[in-house]
Amino acid sequence: MAVSSPDDSDSLRYDSDDISIGGDDSKISNLFNFVRDISKNNKLSDHVEILVSEHEKRSETGSMGMKDVFTTYLIEVRIREENGRKRQVAGNPSSLWRRYSEFEMLRNYLVVTFPYVIVPPLPEKRMTIMWQQMSTVDHFDADFIERRRVGLETFLQRVASHEEMGRDHLFHTFMLQDENWRETIVGTGFQSKQDSRLKNLNASFRLKKPDKRFEGLKIYAQELRNNISAILKTRAKLAGTLYGIHKIHGNYGRVFSEWSGIEKEMGDGLQSAGHFMDAYKDYIDDFMNEEEQISDQLKEYIYFADSLKAVCRKQEVMQYELEKSEELLSSKRYQRDQLLGKAPSKTLSLQGMRSKIFGPEKPEVKDARLRQLEDQIEEAEEAVLRNQSETMSFMEHALSEVERFKKQKGSDLKELFISYAVLQIKMAKRGITLWTNTKECFEKM
Repeated sequence: MAVSSPDDSDSLRYDSDDISIGGDDSKISNLFNFVRDISKNNKLSDHVEILVSEHEKRSETGSMGMKDVFTTYLIEVRIREENGRKRQVAGNPSSLWRRYSEFEMLRNYLVVTFPYVIVPPLPEKRMTIMWQQMSTVDHFDADFIERRRVGLETFLQRVASHEEMGRDHLFHTFMLQDENWRETIVGTGFQSKQDSRLKNLNASFRLKKPDKRFEGLKIYAQELRNNISAILKTRAKLAGTLYGIHKIHGNYGRVFSEWSGIEKEMGDGLQSAGHFMDAYKDYIDDFMNEEEQISDQLKEYIYFADSLKAVCRKQEVMQYELEKSEELLSSKRYQRDQLLGKAPSKTLSLQGMRSKIFGPEKPEVKDARLRQLEDQIEEAEEAVLRNQSETMSFMEHALSEVERFKKQKGSDLKELFISYAVLQIKMAKRGITLWTNTKECFEKM
């Protein structure tokens, strides 16, 4: 698993000059060149605004005659002007539609191409609304599609704000090249370079010298996941209780409205109080939807924790491969020393049995074996040096990424918790206003 530094080229990456952009409009090439050039020395997100602005339900007939119904999302790229205003590129050549599966392919490519990066997660395939006691949401539900749209936009913006991923040309073509993008990315061969689960498990259990820093990061990632999950569960319980309390006030509204029909002096007051109770019942839906959006952003860090654990698994694989290469080198050196008489021979070895039966080796055979061992030792030494260099480079990049991730996490979670507190205050104030109005209705009766 080769690791590239920010300035090195990688076999998976394509130079933008070698990629043809679909369409004859020169504006597409101009925009592509702008994105390519600006990302060389700057964060792409500082100069380009990326939006997933719309969604559309489509269908197509497959090769077996089966109709495939799916949702596509419109990606728009807008250049930020120097004076701070934002404008859409004339003619909008940057707009194109992508399916969720294409976002998945892009992320898988980024995971393989940047193995040391904590790659941002995609919104989950199936979402839940726990406060409504719904296990899953229909894929074509309007709220589900909107939440996914927001998540996909966040994913692209996070990639664009990363100093290395934001420079990747296949990421650029994902947003700018409408035709043959799948063929181009499959042509990189990234799918064959993904680590197998068996290889990861093998490395995890057989490491002789695990790195304490990455062992600590695995624990940190699991604790982060557990803590975020606990917060989300607590929030879901509170939201479910609050949702039920508000909805049951609809009974008050119905009773007051019916009661007003049989009262003369209190009728108007009861009728008004019933309307306020109905409003109290109904406004919780909007607040719960806002809470759900905050919950989605918080949930993103559960999957960020999984991305961090994936980086740790890659380090284990590289460390395991390094240890195997060191063991091979040690074995070959020991065989050479045995042949030279500098190390004791194993009495039950195949070579020892052969010597006892047929006598000692001829000098020319011994010399040939020695030359072969020297060649194998040289190859093993090169492999050890290569694995050491790749492992050290990976760890250096990964630890730097962890620090960047922790700063981002601290900033994001602070903003999320503040937003949640502000929302609760807003909801409480709305409730106080409605109950104050209801109180006034009772006082006027």
